[in-house]
Amino acid sequence: MNMIRSFIVVVGLALNAQAWAAELPDFTGLVKSLSPAVVNISTIKEPDAQGDDDPMRGPNGEEIPEIFRDFFRGFQGPNGGAPRANPQSLGSGFIISDDGYVLTNHHVVDGADKVVVRLNDRRELEAEVVGSDQRSDVALLKVEATDLPTLEVGSSEALEVGEWVLAIGSPFGFDHSVTAGIVSAKERSLAGDSYVPFIQTDVAINPGNSGGPLFNLEGEVIGINSQIYTRSGGFMGLSFAIPIDVAMEVADQLRDQGYVKRGWLGVIIQEVTRDLAESFGLDKPSGALVAQVLPDSPALAAGLKEGDVIISFNGREIGLSSELPSQVGRVAPGKSAEVEIFRNGKMLMLEVEIGLLPSQEELAQTVVPEEPKKRTSLGLNVRDLNDEDKERFDVSTGVLVEGVNAGPAAQAGVSVGDIITTLNGETINSVNQLSDLVSELPKDRPVALRIIRRGSPVYLALRVE
Repeated sequence: MNMIRSFIVVVGLALNAQAWAAELPDFTGLVKSLSPAVVNISTIKEPDAQGDDDPMRGPNGEEIPEIFRDFFRGFQGPNGGAPRANPQSLGSGFIISDDGYVLTNHHVVDGADKVVVRLNDRRELEAEVVGSDQRSDVALLKVEATDLPTLEVGSSEALEVGEWVLAIGSPFGFDHSVTAGIVSAKERSLAGDSYVPFIQTDVAINPGNSGGPLFNLEGEVIGINSQIYTRSGGFMGLSFAIPIDVAMEVADQLRDQGYVKRGWLGVIIQEVTRDLAESFGLDKPSGALVAQVLPDSPALAAGLKEGDVIISFNGREIGLSSELPSQVGRVAPGKSAEVEIFRNGKMLMLEVEIGLLPSQEELAQTVVPEEPKKRTSLGLNVRDLNDEDKERFDVSTGVLVEGVNAGPAAQAGVSVGDIITTLNGETINSVNQLSDLVSELPKDRPVALRIIRRGSPVYLALRVE
């Protein structure tokens, strides 16, 4: 009897395993049909005259961000030694037109003196860099050839979390390696990449996969593998791809004009915390809080104000503040967009004519980088601003914080050197006015406190117990 039971259990497990295996996707047909249009990309960078070519720095001497470094190991010599006479980098790409247009990553070809594309049939063709966009990490190449195999471009917008995806590329130089996984998340915002809503997957991506295609089960390209988070130098389960919808918009502009124009709103934004949401009267912590409206910006012309919370942009809800830049960037300069905001307890709809995003150098001159907010554990020593202070800090109103003692202000994150400009929606003009306002603050909910810190505006949630 026991033998019969054991036999039944084994048969049952085998049948369950077969049923489970039958539900898993079979990638063999996809790989055979897609591989011919996936290419290997190698770049050659001539060492500088001083011979101090640094593999961990870009062409202008700038340090390569840690997140990208493992894609640049090819610039080192064998066993990680000194750079070779002709440093090389390996990456991947894919053909999007039969007359030779190829998509890859900006960081794969950045600073290269020569780019070589190796096709599936082993042909090697020197490629021209038609255009390369650092903000999106997309580059468009062109090789002189005809009747090339191509890939079908899908829609990343239609992609669902949990969906199976497939990657083909050249990790560590091993051509046409295939890996598969699922979509872990969509519209991820990474540090330094405000204009790309990344697709996160658990597909095994390693150095050399960068620039290669990410496919859905229909065999359509839905992303360009771009980044990994790693502590070991290899795959750790977190891979990020540029949505193909974004990449093709960039590629079209690179092909037509050689550079990319992006939309610009002209606001400095921050996240809406739970306490800030409560202080503004929002039912949940979502949206993008406008900490500053830049001068001569589309936002200023449209009537946006500091303290507004942007709830949606062109009909798309803004859950996190990091979602806004990529949405604005995809609107062509000169086009109008609808911005839904929450102001003084009411929902308003504004129409904004989107401007042209300035260069990073121009933005740096206009915007001082925001300092991290300090959240330490309301006694304040403050004084009125004199004319010298106003000129120095480029403000017209406010009071200067000269000391912070234990209390609500310290708990909210106020620091010495901050300039308090508004409290609970009221503009602060003097110390006496601030004292009067503090005495009238509600004790049952947080209120919004706006400060200027190192030239950058920040909202804090102040709760008076």
